[in-house]
Amino acid sequence: MNDFSAEAMGLVIREHRQAQTPSMTQEELAARADYGKGGAVSISRIERGLISPGEHRLAAIALALQLTPAQLEQEAEDRTRSLTRQRGQRPAKLRDQVAETKRRHAEINEKAAQRSKITQEHGEAFNRVHDVVRDEFFMRFVELAESISGAPEPERPSEEESESAGETPTAIRIEAMSAGIANAIRGAAAGGAAGAAVGGAAAYGAFAAAALFGTASTGAAISTLSGVAATNATLALLGGGTLAAGGAGMAGGILLLTGMVAAPAAALAAAGFYVLRQRRNKKEEERLRTQVEAAEAALEQSQKGFDTMVDVLSRATTIMEYVEVHGTHALEKWRARLPPEPRDWESLGHEGQERYKEFLTVAGCFLAASLINVPALLTAKPDDLREMDKAIDETLRYADESIKSIV
Repeated sequence: MNDFSAEAMGLVIREHRQAQTPSMTQEELAARADYGKGGAVSISRIERGLISPGEHRLAAIALALQLTPAQLEQEAEDRTRSLTRQRGQRPAKLRDQVAETKRRHAEINEKAAQRSKITQEHGEAFNRVHDVVRDEFFMRFVELAESISGAPEPERPSEEESESAGETPTAIRIEAMSAGIANAIRGAAAGGAAGAAVGGAAAYGAFAAAALFGTASTGAAISTLSGVAATNATLALLGGGTLAAGGAGMAGGILLLTGMVAAPAAALAAAGFYVLRQRRNKKEEERLRTQVEAAEAALEQSQKGFDTMVDVLSRATTIMEYVEVHGTHALEKWRARLPPEPRDWESLGHEGQERYKEFLTVAGCFLAASLINVPALLTAKPDDLREMDKAIDETLRYADESIKSIV
């Protein structure tokens, strides 16, 4: 786990950006670091210490500044120690102590408010594209697949066979998800309740459940994708309908957890009258200073989880945006080439059959990105967070590469 604070990394990046000849703007740094639309906002938030860039983002920023990631990290670690020493030096006069504590109190409130804002922005962006892909790609594919009779039952991958073929645990999980979706389609075509006829959102929840059961049947752990204890809640969110229809969406639960982020500021509000008072005695000042320091520590301890959450939501959103544009187009081309109904598996021909299988893979990748238990990142302990981050990174990388190789 990194030994630097988000504030320190932000200061170091800003200083190197401004030290360029000529001085580089935030927009220019964002462009050179391959940030997409609105990248300057992300750079601004990094420099203000609100978020810290993930590993791949830090590498891109370092390259843009003609540095290595190790150099940025070392400078940030040194700056972190310097800031800690500075804050440990209490002003001699009570009046100056009061002013410093008041400033730090305001910074905590502002940081908590900004975290909530950032969380909401990323959650809403994720929800929007997730719901579009669910309705326009996933459920549309299900509708078409249900019209094909005689599709073969997919073979669930065994870990032994996959390991011998050199496949990763992530590949095993996603293959199992795709198999679960295919079996749900077969059941719906035979008159089961999971079909699109029961409503897109509710049917989607049923297919997500089938995919999770398919994953679990391989014996591979699914906790890194959805969290065993959180599966039911996740599926309830998935079946909750689009945001426009009043549903919560996949990331709805994340917004409920911003209370954890704001909790330190809320605790300080109880002693807010001390902050507003122009005069207070040493005992009152010590009490408030202790609360401020505890709140700062709480925010710092949750910073890594918060940064990981933002990075995961951003990457998952980008993957789904690709499916929104390219996946729906490829699906429409396949639909136009399908033989007229009633149609069976053999009538698809080899090319059509292969496309069916590829769309199952895309659907499995989409669900894998959708079912990541993002809120759990905010409360995970450091060792657990490190393992979760690694597993999620593998899932998103595999999903991104697989989808782009197909559509």
